[in-house]
Amino acid sequence: MSTSISSRALPVLVAGGGIGGVAAALALARQGFAVKVLEQAPQLGEIGAGIQLGPNAFAAFDALGIGELARGRAVYTDEMVMHDALDERLVGRIPTGEAFRARFGNPYAVIHRADIHTSLLEGARAHGHIETLTGTRIEAVQQEGDTVTVRDQHGQIHVGQALIGADGVKSVVRQQYVGDAARVSGHVVYRAVVEKNDFPEDLRWNAASIWVGPNYHLVHYPLRGGEQYNVVVTFHSREQEEWGVREGSRQEVQSYYSDCCPRARQLIDLPKSWKRWATADREPIGQWSFGRATLLGDAAHPTLQYIAQGACMALEDAVTLGQALKRGGNDWPQALRLYERSRIARTARVVLSAREMGRIFHASGVERLVRNDLWKGRTPQRFYDAMEWLYGWKAETCLAED
Repeated sequence: MSTSISSRALPVLVAGGGIGGVAAALALARQGFAVKVLEQAPQLGEIGAGIQLGPNAFAAFDALGIGELARGRAVYTDEMVMHDALDERLVGRIPTGEAFRARFGNPYAVIHRADIHTSLLEGARAHGHIETLTGTRIEAVQQEGDTVTVRDQHGQIHVGQALIGADGVKSVVRQQYVGDAARVSGHVVYRAVVEKNDFPEDLRWNAASIWVGPNYHLVHYPLRGGEQYNVVVTFHSREQEEWGVREGSRQEVQSYYSDCCPRARQLIDLPKSWKRWATADREPIGQWSFGRATLLGDAAHPTLQYIAQGACMALEDAVTLGQALKRGGNDWPQALRLYERSRIARTARVVLSAREMGRIFHASGVERLVRNDLWKGRTPQRFYDAMEWLYGWKAETCLAED
């Protein structure tokens, strides 16, 4: 059944104003829909620090019409590089220069989360027809006929022709329709941004760099033209963790890196303050669209960070949703089924691959030796071949074949 004339005048409701939610709003606005974004935080913005962007993210930016905005705020790395955190041995190096760009049609880059969010917001505001309500947390969803009704924590009612649940890892929309439990990993992530002048000169590489150790790793890369550096440390916690974010403790971080080589260990002494994430994902699911409601980004497929694809998948989701609506003539149930069918297997592969990569990063004993031999002597071309499934995504071919 196509959208009726009466419901067509209603906005599409988007729960969540993070990267996925604003990307979805932009994709919908580009298809001619009015959009109402409901964000629980008191203002739109992104917490966190830097993230990595594969070529697939830039393909999504281009499809959303903000390619140049995002490119202007990114830092383009020369390579991805992995070292063993115990003995400083080089484990693997993947050049991300001209040959990489030629292979995938787009660069590899690093960027501050807030700069992605700003680029998306600028694109969305240029389209108009997007209303944003902050301080608004949805609590219940009801569908009737060709409308979706949402109640927020203030008792206010919002009516739309569809609902996109982009409300993150603790999604209320997912809880109502799926109701599955999170899978707490026991891995804790500390993130911080350090000014260039405070960052060690011998680590100021133009690279996405990782130091891998037994049950831990450290990541660093430049941000904002090299004026800042993103620092991320991850370890297997000794505590019983609960999914969430809080202020971190330098003493806790230091206690996990006693066997780390001095060159990498200096990273944990740099930040003046840390944010501490206890991480989790969920088991992949085979359905996340229900009538005129669907999930997007972390609400649909929360993943661990080990292949740096959380935001990239949300951007791909938004583009695919827009393309599905375009092909389906704005028939919501049909378009949402097509969107879901186009994304389920790919995003599940990302979730499962991230878990496995975390195991490889954190190998110890003989497994560490196997890990260090895994990429020895591998040519850039072979690395690129292995990455084709992930980085080769294109908006033109994002929809599943009927």
